[in-house]
Amino acid sequence: MRVITGSARGMRLFTLEGDSVRPTTDKVKEALFSIIQFEIEGRRALDLFAGSGQLGIEALSRGAKSAHFVDESKQAVSVINKNLEKTRLKEFASVSHTDSVAFISSTDRTFDLFFIDPPYNKGLCEKVLPLCAKKASVGALIVCETSAEEFLPEDIESLVFQKRYKYGKTALTVYRKAEAKL
Repeated sequence: MRVITGSARGMRLFTLEGDSVRPTTDKVKEALFSIIQFEIEGRRALDLFAGSGQLGIEALSRGAKSAHFVDESKQAVSVINKNLEKTRLKEFASVSHTDSVAFISSTDRTFDLFFIDPPYNKGLCEKVLPLCAKKASVGALIVCETSAEEFLPEDIESLVFQKRYKYGKTALTVYRKAEAKL
């Protein structure tokens, strides 16, 4: 697993060990960042269910203003911090060792770019998407990674469904926060 481009280009990232770990493949990550390439610079990113932090780190490497990483695993938080130090992006980042649903429910922060990559087939995207809608700035982009068998709803609060992309056993679903109605 490596950073594709930007200030940390080519750096190999530390990964989590174990059977329950499912890092985003390089193919899917490259596709994701091709989709959102013009939506990153200067944005405040949130990496929920962050794992190794590779999605938020890629966004920082490509010019995101800041990134906040959330994972309930102590091991994941340790790996995220090591990766932030290795890539020299720590000054632009913050990390929370907590449950992603609890974090998004209680934070008073807003974000412009969301990466949601929970364990597959547990209904977690459906659970956090309405919460993310409340924490998203107008025009924010939200990307959910799920198994290809999972289909997310198109109508979620103030989020507008943009497109669903399928890559083998993985799907990316993209939403945008709608403009406020007068």
